[in-house]
Amino acid sequence: MSDNKSVFIIAEAGVNHNGSLDLAKKLVSAAKDSGSDAVKFQTFKAEKLVRRDVKQAAYQTANTGIEESQYEMLKRLELSDEEHEELNNFCIQKDIKFMSTPFDLDSIDFLASLKMEIWKIASGEITNVPYLRKVAAVAKDIILSTGMSTLEEVEFAVNIIKSTGFDLTRLTLLHATSEYPCPVNEVNLKAMITLRDKFNVKVGYSDHTQGIHIPFLASAMGAEVIEKHFTLDRNLEGPDHKSSLEPNELLEMVTHIRQLPFVLGTGEKKPSISESKNIVLARKYIVAKQDIKIGDVFSGINLDTMRAGGELSARHWDNVIGKRSDRDYMLGEKVKIEELNK
Repeated sequence: MSDNKSVFIIAEAGVNHNGSLDLAKKLVSAAKDSGSDAVKFQTFKAEKLVRRDVKQAAYQTANTGIEESQYEMLKRLELSDEEHEELNNFCIQKDIKFMSTPFDLDSIDFLASLKMEIWKIASGEITNVPYLRKVAAVAKDIILSTGMSTLEEVEFAVNIIKSTGFDLTRLTLLHATSEYPCPVNEVNLKAMITLRDKFNVKVGYSDHTQGIHIPFLASAMGAEVIEKHFTLDRNLEGPDHKSSLEPNELLEMVTHIRQLPFVLGTGEKKPSISESKNIVLARKYIVAKQDIKIGDVFSGINLDTMRAGGELSARHWDNVIGKRSDRDYMLGEKVKIEELNK
C-alpha cells in the first residue's frame, strides 16, 4: 500500500457492475481516471454465501424496488472465475490495483490463485473464525472493516488473525457504519482513533454516507485507507448504486484527499512563503499622533499605531513609551527604528 504520508484510496465497485464484465471494466477505467489506488469488487458464489430463504436487507429492497431473496439478487450479480481473471489483467493494463472481497472459503482460494496481495475483509466476516484464519494464511496485507462491531469483537478478530502468525504491522482496521446510506449522526469518526490507540495498527475509514466530505474529514483525522462505493450512474438498477458516488464525485473526493499533505503541512508555525509579503501591509507600526518636538516624552497621547507600510513595529510600543524623542515628528509621520537604540 501507499506510504504513511498519503492515503490509500479504494474505489469500491462492489457489485455495481450488475453482473456485466463490460460494465466492470468501465468501472475500472473510471477508478483509474479518478486517481484512486485500487478498485475493489466482490467475489462469491451465491449458493455458498447465503441460504435461499434469507431476505434482502431493507436498504436493498428500497434501492432495487424488488421483493426477492438475497440469493436471487446475488445470483444475478456474480462474476465467473474467467471474468475475474480478465478483470485482474485489465487492472494490470490500467496500472491500478485489483482487489476483491471474498465471501466464502472457495473464493479465498480463487483470489489467492490470482496472487492478490491486499485483502479486504468485509464487516460481516469479523466473527467468522475459519474465514479469518484462511485469509490470514494467504494475505500479504489485510484491511478489515469493523462495521456493526463492538471493540471486544474487533479484538476477537485481531487475535484470530494474530494467532496465525500474521504480522499486525500489515493489518489496517477500517472504522465503518454498516448502513446504506449511513446517517451523519451515526458516523462516529472518533471510533477510528479508538481502534488505532487500542490495537496500535494502521486505521482507515469505509464510508457509506452520502457525499464526499466525511472521507475527507476522516483523512484529516489520520485515516491511512479510505474506501468509498462508486458507480457509473446512480440511476442504474441494483442494490448499491443509489448510495454510491458517480465518477465526477469520486474524482472530486480523491482530489481533495490528495491535497491533504499540503493542507496539513509540517506543523511548524511560521509565515508561509506566499503570506510573507503581506506582513508589512497588514501589521501596525508606531506613528506620531500629533506633532512631536525633539526632547518630548513619547506617550499614548502623542503616539498611535497604524498600518504604515513598515518602520517601527507596534510590538515595540512598551520599549518606546517614556523615552524622549531625538527628532521632530509631524502628525502621522512614522517613528524611526533608531528611537529604540538610544
